Parts: sequence; structure tokens; C-alpha cells
Amino acid sequence: MKNKPVLRQHVIFDLDDTLIYCNKYFEMVLDQFTELLQDMFGPERIKPSEIRAKQIEIDVAGVHQIGFASHHFPQSLVETYRYFARLLDHPASKIEEARLVKLGLSVYDHTVEPYPGMVETLEILKKQGHELYLYTGGETRIQQRKIDQMRLSEYFDDRIYIRQHKNVQALEEIIGMHQFNRSLTWMIGNSLRTDIEPALTAGINSIYIKRPDEWAYNLIELQQKTNMIMYTTTSLEEVPSIIAESIALKHQRTL
Repeated sequence: MKNKPVLRQHVIFDLDDTLIYCNKYFEMVLDQFTELLQDMFGPERIKPSEIRAKQIEIDVAGVHQIGFASHHFPQSLVETYRYFARLLDHPASKIEEARLVKLGLSVYDHTVEPYPGMVETLEILKKQGHELYLYTGGETRIQQRKIDQMRLSEYFDDRIYIRQHKNVQALEEIIGMHQFNRSLTWMIGNSLRTDIEPALTAGINSIYIKRPDEWAYNLIELQQKTNMIMYTTTSLEEVPSIIAESIALKHQRTL
């Protein structure tokens, strides 16, 4: 006899650093960027920690303003370069800036790589009868390439939403579009800012997948919400069991 869920759930997945790797490619480029700036300005004049701190400051401020736009990351490298050029009295060079733009854009050329258990996790949830949704931040061209390479439409069909701004308004739009029962709806993601906080504000269940070396933008202090239902894990593969146990617990309470 097959073990079926008591109630079908609506499970909304984030993409980057939830289902597939993303931040590690940005970290690789930032390591190259740091070395490059030290070569330009002199390693004795500027520390890696100073470079990274200023880039994070510029990067996060820009995302707040314009959302997940592909041109922003390369621009944050250029603006960081300009800041230290002024600070260290280094003549700014269009050639050096063009090199930095090229370096920044290279982050989008990496082959898409799934997190361990991505396929197995989606297969389990699909077989259990849950309806899966994909909700990702970024530009359609870039995000759709990742989706196509991972063949994620096999699991999400046309239930895929790409937004330049990921916030509670965007999430509410998806919830309202499908008229979800919020008690049966889940948001799964690695970002406290763009996945978990909006989910808690919207009153749906959430699973926070905690990743090491998380992007600073994603880390915020959560405000306590009424009837907050949030689980934390470090493994994507634990998601089906967390949802199953939550369903079982709710079922017991109704008996």
C-alpha cells in the first residue's frame, strides 16, 4: 500500500543555491577580482578584506535599488575599483574597467550544477502528489537558461515564475494567482531576506536551507511572526521528510 500525503501541498522552490549552485561562482569571480585589484594598486596598499567589504556594501545597496539585474554585479566591481582608485590616487582606466566588466559577466557563463539530491527530492514530492512551483529572482534570459539545462519543466511545467524583485508583494501575487490555501503552502529557499521573511509575512510554511558562506544580502534577522511555521535544514534532501512530518503532525491534531 502506497504512503500518500493526507493533504496535497503547494511547494514553492527557490532556484539559486536552493536547487542549483550559484553563490560559489560569484565567490570564484570575487577572488579573482580581489587579486586583480591588488595587482593594480599594490598589495601593500590595499587588503583583500577591504576590497571585499566595499564590494559587498556596493553590491547590496544596488540590489536593494534595482533588484536582480545581470549588469549590476559587473558594475559593482567597477564601482569598487573607482572607489579605491580615488582613495589611492590611482588614475582610473577605461581599459581596466572593461576588464572588470568582462570578469563580472563571466559569472553567468558557468555550467549549471545541481545540489546533491535535487532530482531525488523533486521526484519524491511529485510522486507523493504535491504540486511544485519554481519562483526565482533574476533576468528571464539567464534564469531560463538554467531551468532548461536542468530540465526543471519536467517537475514545474508552466508553474515557473521569474521576478527581478523577490519580496512579499511578488510572493503574494503568486499565492493570489492560484488562490492557495496558505496552511497547505510552503516556501523552500536559502535566503532569509527573499524567501523566508516574505513567506512568514504571507503566513505560509517555510523551510530555510542554510548554506555555508551565504551572500551577505540574504542574511537578515527575522522578526517574530504570529503562527510562524519555519523549519531549518542544511540539506535539500531533508525537505520531503520535513513536509511529511508536518502533515502527519497536523493530522494527529485533528483526530
